[in-house]
Amino acid sequence: MKGLVPEFFLSLRGYSRQLFVKDLTSGIIVGVVALPLAIAFGIASGVSPTEGLLTAIIGGFLVSLLGGSKVQIGGPTGAFIVIVYGIIQQHGLDGLAIATIMAGLLLMLLGFLRLGSLVRFIPYPIIVGFTAGIAVTIFTTQIADLFGLQIESMPGDFIGKWQVLIANFATGSWIPFAFAVGTILIIWLLPKVNAKIPSTLVALVLLTLVSFGLQQLGYLRPENIGDNYTIERALPTFVMPTITVERIVALFPSALTIMLLGAMESLLSASVADGVIGAKHNPDSELIGQGVANVVVPFFGGIPVTGAIARTMTNINSGGRTPMAGIIHAVVLLLIMLLLSPLTAHIPMAVLAGVLVVVSYNMSGWRSFVSIFKGPRGDTAILLVTFLLTVLTDLTVAIGVGMLLAIALLFRRILNVSSVEQIGVGEITDEPLADENVELPSRVEVYEVEGPFFFGIANKFEEVMVTVHDQPEVRIIRMRRVPFIDSTGLHNLQMVLARQRRRGVHVVLSGVRPAVYTHLEQTGIIDQLGRENVLPTFAEAQRRAVALYEEITEAVAKS
Repeated sequence: MKGLVPEFFLSLRGYSRQLFVKDLTSGIIVGVVALPLAIAFGIASGVSPTEGLLTAIIGGFLVSLLGGSKVQIGGPTGAFIVIVYGIIQQHGLDGLAIATIMAGLLLMLLGFLRLGSLVRFIPYPIIVGFTAGIAVTIFTTQIADLFGLQIESMPGDFIGKWQVLIANFATGSWIPFAFAVGTILIIWLLPKVNAKIPSTLVALVLLTLVSFGLQQLGYLRPENIGDNYTIERALPTFVMPTITVERIVALFPSALTIMLLGAMESLLSASVADGVIGAKHNPDSELIGQGVANVVVPFFGGIPVTGAIARTMTNINSGGRTPMAGIIHAVVLLLIMLLLSPLTAHIPMAVLAGVLVVVSYNMSGWRSFVSIFKGPRGDTAILLVTFLLTVLTDLTVAIGVGMLLAIALLFRRILNVSSVEQIGVGEITDEPLADENVELPSRVEVYEVEGPFFFGIANKFEEVMVTVHDQPEVRIIRMRRVPFIDSTGLHNLQMVLARQRRRGVHVVLSGVRPAVYTHLEQTGIIDQLGRENVLPTFAEAQRRAVALYEEITEAVAKS
């Protein structure tokens, strides 16, 4: 379909050896950087490291091959940890696969319908609110590994988690805590020395060697991946989930959540990348690529895929400029899994916890959180409600309620800038009059409608028009600042015009915009008024009002 060609195929035109060398270098670096993140996100989501790696390999490959961004890197991300963990707890791995496949199909549908740009209209306070909420939840899930707490089972709710954590805090050990703190310090301090060194990987390798050394010397070491998981040295196998109508219905809300979050995170990452490299991604192609990845990955045991901002920025900073870098990153991860996976068993869980603590801090966006607090109170309310609901309930409820609040706030703001009021001719300075020396008769009134004529302002319009002091003969209603009118506005306008006609008051409309005029014509309001009483300028409306007034006066005199 024209306009939906993946960026990978567009980039092949004029592709050079120099570009390939840059993409190759960047792909290797990003693949190495993605290794600990894929493992950590997999474990934190409630699956094994293998599933995390497979998601990064297959999902990353498909996103780069079929997406709409030059430099996007796809894979598992921290934003999905809470959602994936919750779905697995309630519906199992099979349920997660079905929800992810449905989310992928929905993403593809958004892309084919050219709705990629609509995702950008989600209010900023909602994005900051749920992102900060997810960050807090991720941090909470890592407390046990951070302190080495001995907990057999963890409740699903946020408050319950903290009650269990506090109750079992005495079971902790300083050894895993020291490894976690060391991880955080290395990730934080190393970029200050050399920003090109992958600090996460350095922390992972260095502290894994320390842990292995302690074990060989007979000392206590922190719990590692091999104590709980096994990373298989094999190509992924096809797994068919059990799909039924009942499960599709039950998992549809979860699929919507995955789809919405995946679309937002991917397009946000692509937009940030555009600003750095001076390019422009295709949001519809990007959604299709993300959709295909989420449809395919579950059949190999993977979890939801989305664009990863941190890995995308690493790709850019390492010189990657085409989707080839993302494909190479996926190949590098596959080779590591097939050749070096036994070594990953020695990675301490506390190190992965330290990595995710840094991820949650970076996700928190606390500066944006504080900044919104300094803004309008309505935005602050949306932020807090979304944040609290994300932490205490789930992301679906949080985004839904946040959007309802944002819509209510939007209507309130529109109402504040919309108005219907009677004005004097002397107040009209933005249109030429027919004759500045001629004043309208006293029994000809002029009204100005300002702003959208939707259901909120329609009632106000009716109230103003039925408030009669001295009954006028003619009313001019200026509508040049009415950009649109909805069905409620049309209905109220019809009722007002009918009431004015019964009272013998003539109505003239002035400056009706083409789009509004079309709606008035389709609903019969133009014929109800008479086309001669719907005029493009105030000057013409003034002349028509004077003519109507003179006709009325003459008719009264004759009677």
